[in-house]
Amino acid sequence: MVEILSINVGKPIQVLFHQKEVSTGIFKTRVEEPLFLSQLNFDGDGQADLAHHGGREKAVCVYSYEHYSYWEKVLQKTLNYGAFGENLTIRGVLETEVCIGDVFQLGEAVVQVSQPRQPCYKLSVRYGLPDMPLKLQETGYTGFYFRVLEEGVVSRADGLTKIHSHPKAITVDYANHMMHRDKNNIEGINRILEVEELSVNWRNTFIKRLGGHETDSNERLTGKG
Repeated sequence: MVEILSINVGKPIQVLFHQKEVSTGIFKTRVEEPLFLSQLNFDGDGQADLAHHGGREKAVCVYSYEHYSYWEKVLQKTLNYGAFGENLTIRGVLETEVCIGDVFQLGEAVVQVSQPRQPCYKLSVRYGLPDMPLKLQETGYTGFYFRVLEEGVVSRADGLTKIHSHPKAITVDYANHMMHRDKNNIEGINRILEVEELSVNWRNTFIKRLGGHETDSNERLTGKG
């Protein structure tokens, strides 16, 4: 069983970035009491940019605590749970181990891995480092998203138990590698597209790439577009 160290939620707030106000839901607060998880999010949670965050295929953002020590050295500061805007801070599984389409029991809820988390410029908003999203992307320490197959109440003590391993075994790390590094690997892209459970957004990006259209834009990383 994977340990849940923290459940984190928060509504979008307005902050100043590049001399203008932006709305962001990246600032999450740890919650001790059990929370209801719907198909869209945990009670009390919200996202500002619904084009890139939230929705049915990105209802829960998950991040591994094993990465915290690395980022504490990079940022030269102690990080609290929820430091990357994640809803679940977990310990016991990494991007190299979890696969697109894997299904987990999460309290009363049942959830499924839909895609890697794609870092955006809101990480720069939080930490004041222009290249923070790119750093996250390059390390592969991105985290991942769950879609919710069955709603229910979740508590930190419940943990996260895998109940189905996807037979295609496409890890989050492999999907990240194909998206951001090995962009012309047609065989690799086709392998990923065989996973029906891959999110619509990532599927569309890979399909466009096969058609010769580069869609991995820097706008998401910088907020300039």
